[in-house]
Amino acid sequence: MTADIEWTGRLWLGRDYGLIHGVPGRTAPHAHYAHQLILAPGRPLTVSLDGVIQTARRLFIPSHVSHAIVEATDAVFTVYVEPQAFDVQALRDALFDTVATPHNLINALHDCPRRALGDPRLERALSTLDSLLTDKVQTRALADEAHLSSSQLQRLFASQLGLPVRRLVLWRRLRRAMALILAGRSVTESAHEAGFADSAHFSRSLKKLFGVTARQGLRHIDLQLLD
Repeated sequence: MTADIEWTGRLWLGRDYGLIHGVPGRTAPHAHYAHQLILAPGRPLTVSLDGVIQTARRLFIPSHVSHAIVEATDAVFTVYVEPQAFDVQALRDALFDTVATPHNLINALHDCPRRALGDPRLERALSTLDSLLTDKVQTRALADEAHLSSSQLQRLFASQLGLPVRRLVLWRRLRRAMALILAGRSVTESAHEAGFADSAHFSRSLKKLFGVTARQGLRHIDLQLLD
C-alpha cells in the first residue's frame, strides 16, 4: 500500500499535544512516540493496528504501536499527545466523552490533568535538549546539566520517558521542523533549523514515524499555534 493521498485540514498545536481536523490520507505502516486518538464523527475510518484491520469511530493508538490509515472518507479529529504528560485513562475519558468539535476538544485537552515529571534532573536535561536542537545534541552535555553520568541519564530517560536520549532528540527535532513548515518555512530551512543534516534526513524521519512525506502530510494543513 502506498501513501499517495495528501492530508487536508487544520492543525492546532499546543505545548504537549496536537489536534488535527481534516480528511486523512492513507499512510504506510509506521509507529511514533506520541499516543494517538482518532475520533470520527461521520463515517468510521479503517485502520491497520499492529497488523489487525479495525473499523471504528473511536480509536486509541498507544505510543510505539505500528499502525496505518487504510481508508477514511470523512473528516476526523486526530489527537497526538506527549506520553509523559498525560495519564492514558484520564485522556481517553476526557476526549471520548466529549462532543467532537475543535472548541470542545481543545478545552478538554487544556483541562486534562498533566503528570509531573517528578524529577528536576530530567526537567533540566529536557530544557537543555530543546535549547540545543539546532546543533549536535551530546548526551554528555545533557547529563552534565542534570548532574548525572551519561549512563544514569540514559536510564532516567528510558524509565521516565520511554525513549533513549537519541530517539527523543529525533522526536523533538521532527516536531520542531513540522511546526516550522506548517508556519510557512521551506522544508530545507525547517530541517536545518531543527537540527537535521538536510531535508532528505528530515523526510526519511517523517516517513518512518508518520508514514507520509512532507508533501503528502503537511502541504495542505493550516496551522494555529496555541499557548
